[in-house]
Amino acid sequence: MCLRIFCGVILTFGLMAPQAIGQEKMQKNSSAAENPLGNNPFGVLEFLHWDDPWNNHKYPDKKTIKKAVKLMRLAGVGMVRMDFLWGDIEPRQGEFDFRKYDYIVEVLTKNKIAILGLLNYSTPWAAACASWNCPPADNSFFVRYAVTVASRYKDKIKYWEIWNEPDSRTYWANQDGLKSYAVLLKDVYAALKKAVPDCKILNGGLANGLSSVNSLYENGAKDYFDILNIHVFDSPLNPGALKRVSAYPKLAYKAMTRNGDGHKKIWVTEIGCPGIKKGTEVCAWWMGENPNEEEQAEWVKRVFAELSRDERIEMIFWAFFRDCKNHWNNGVDYFGLLRWDFSKKPAFFSFQKSFRNWKKSEERQIP
Repeated sequence: MCLRIFCGVILTFGLMAPQAIGQEKMQKNSSAAENPLGNNPFGVLEFLHWDDPWNNHKYPDKKTIKKAVKLMRLAGVGMVRMDFLWGDIEPRQGEFDFRKYDYIVEVLTKNKIAILGLLNYSTPWAAACASWNCPPADNSFFVRYAVTVASRYKDKIKYWEIWNEPDSRTYWANQDGLKSYAVLLKDVYAALKKAVPDCKILNGGLANGLSSVNSLYENGAKDYFDILNIHVFDSPLNPGALKRVSAYPKLAYKAMTRNGDGHKKIWVTEIGCPGIKKGTEVCAWWMGENPNEEEQAEWVKRVFAELSRDERIEMIFWAFFRDCKNHWNNGVDYFGLLRWDFSKKPAFFSFQKSFRNWKKSEERQIP
């Protein structure tokens, strides 16, 4: 039976089982705190921490993580957007487990791929309700977790995103027009800037368009994010899709300018579509018919060419780097540039070529 998804949201959900507590110290390496590929705007969203039955153990061991990161490097990925799940890291109050994340951060750093760290979702002992997507019952609990994580990786990770899609009921229960989220964002921003002064803070990627951008400002969040973070989805099969994709950041920037934020950059931390091998029967994604692999590859080329020309936009993240397996049970499982078996889709080569073309263009501009 096909289950349709009707909300524009793409990110991990659920909480992982607690692991034994480990507190190995991370070695300092400041070279990865800034994007090591310069101003490379080519990013990907990937779930390198997934190793549970509900995600079919996407990355069950160090070998598969290293394989994915090596392919990211080959593709030209400059930055990875990844979760640092509260439920993983602090499964019990005051007990922190970093072993899994220490390894992932180390592998990315060694491969000179920068990280956008997502601080998100609830841990069972601190949630306002019995669900992973509930905000914390007390913001101070979340603030402590956020400060602990950012302080641990302060020499390796500069950019932190606070929650994912807080304007979507899927990821933030009990929607209230971003009012309670704005309070959490303010609390975390103040604490992180005190603990790690040179870090950069992004609002949680917004799923519901310009109205959410306006709500963020209406709730007084102006001074509590350094980069505006939006999600932009459309189907390449829909007429006028590219025009709509390029229009949203422009409209968002107008809202920023009205609110005195014209100096800030925009990051598109999720854009993507399915890429289904011809002849494969898959339920439709939330935007309708699934594009095939060739149509996905063409969309990669078009959206990166279009968005990378916009001086307001600093980073663009394709969702995802690798396909999932029977997780969403529809086209969303096929958002990857790689198939589940790690074989390269046409979209991988489109991403790689787009990056190389961008790099050549940048090199020509150097006097």
